[in-house]
Amino acid sequence: MAPQQTHILMDETAIRRVLTRIAHEIVERNKGVDNLVLVGIRTRGIYLAERIAERIQEIEAAAVPVLEIDTTPYRDDREPSGVRIENMPAGRDVIHGKKLILFDDVLYTGRTVRAAMDALMDQGRPEMIQLAVLIDRGHRELPIRPDYIGKNVPTAKSEEIEVKLQEVDGEDKVIIIQRGRTE
Repeated sequence: MAPQQTHILMDETAIRRVLTRIAHEIVERNKGVDNLVLVGIRTRGIYLAERIAERIQEIEAAAVPVLEIDTTPYRDDREPSGVRIENMPAGRDVIHGKKLILFDDVLYTGRTVRAAMDALMDQGRPEMIQLAVLIDRGHRELPIRPDYIGKNVPTAKSEEIEVKLQEVDGEDKVIIIQRGRTE
């Protein structure tokens, strides 16, 4: 097996710029922040949602609620363990009739996003769900398309995208890893 090769796709500055752009796009597309709720997919999506909420606060001088969702119970490729949506007050009013912006770090097959939408729909009926991703790497297995994209990175199946965020990893960067070929 050949050794792994890595390449930095985004550094801390690039990530900050992309998140600022996405925050502006969200405000513009939704004509402000009324009725808006940000939902971050665990693990790194929640930190992206929180960072976007901070930028929106700076832009609009208005706080936007942020929820965290664990999609594991809804995944069709993992063992179920019970749905968890953090920071959600009791009652379906939190997402019912709201514009939800769902955040994930990397969009690949679409299965995590599908699981997140299933979990959210079980909690209420949002007005709409929009999708924001830091990296779209292609290879979709489901018909899911992001509304907000930090960076498109067409990849080979032998490549992986790794997002590192300060809150979890102690640094901000996105790298692509080329796995060696096995024959």
